[in-house]
Amino acid sequence: MTLILGIETSCDETAAAVVENGRLIRSSVISSQIDLHARFGGVVPEVASRAHVELINSVIAEALAEADVQFGDLDAVAACQGPGLIGALLVGVSAAKALALTLDVPYVGVNHLEGHLHAAWLQDPDVALPLAVLLVSGGHTMLVAVVEDGRYQVLGQTVDDAAGEAFDKVARICGLGYPGGPAIDRLAIEGDARSIAFPRPMIYEGLNFSFSGLKTAVLNHVRRNPDGDIRDVAASFQEAVVDVLVHKLLEAADISGAATLVMGGGVAANSRLRERLTEAGAASGRTVLVPRMDLCTDNGVMIAATAWWRLRTDGPTSLAGGANPSLSLVSTR
Repeated sequence: MTLILGIETSCDETAAAVVENGRLIRSSVISSQIDLHARFGGVVPEVASRAHVELINSVIAEALAEADVQFGDLDAVAACQGPGLIGALLVGVSAAKALALTLDVPYVGVNHLEGHLHAAWLQDPDVALPLAVLLVSGGHTMLVAVVEDGRYQVLGQTVDDAAGEAFDKVARICGLGYPGGPAIDRLAIEGDARSIAFPRPMIYEGLNFSFSGLKTAVLNHVRRNPDGDIRDVAASFQEAVVDVLVHKLLEAADISGAATLVMGGGVAANSRLRERLTEAGAASGRTVLVPRMDLCTDNGVMIAATAWWRLRTDGPTSLAGGANPSLSLVSTR
């Protein structure tokens, strides 16, 4: 049995989890900073870093207590080393290194994006490769083909705003507050998604994404129609984003020969995206793996699960290694 403590502090969630043998979730604790950043309309890096410093010890202690283990029971300690906010990343990396050094166990630095990819194995340990994966969050919108575990091919990514960033900006335009994704998701249920013909940017132009023009289209519409129904704006905008995401993921599956579609990242919690992808998978005869809601947002489970595999294949990460806010997802085998 291998017990790994995973720490995630890449943005505005302070998270820790204990995972057994890379698959069995013994505990998962997430402390969100939404209330701290809401009045600013988005994440303030310095505020996030200070909050991580204040919360990290208690979150780790709670994760160990929930798992019913002691520090001495741990076989390794892992942390997200990037991409993310540099100040926030350093809090988690420093805590993990200090624990690993004190406990004399391996330290494993984990790529945040690879962590989201590993949510597929947490959902189904026997998932068949290759996979076509949509990583979609506030900072990333990316299509990845997983040929085999550890071999990744980035097929497409955003050229400007990520989908989650577009949700937040449109929510601000509509006066819905922060975070924008959940607010638009809730409001869109009451609106007519066919009422406004917003563009589907680059939908038939390869596998890259662009959402800045869609955001501008929403802004112009709201300015021209100040008395319009915001519920229809939310529903029509959301449908445009979902159309693009689902279409391009299916195209990526065709190109890579993947029989399984996977989502990861915070926007994977969007109810309409989950519904549409499930429908598209059934219509195309493909298996769809949609993570549990608690595995969509940033969490320590995905860090610990990925670290278990990394430790077996690559060994420990050097304590001399630091955080990398621009860390890329690259094939390592």
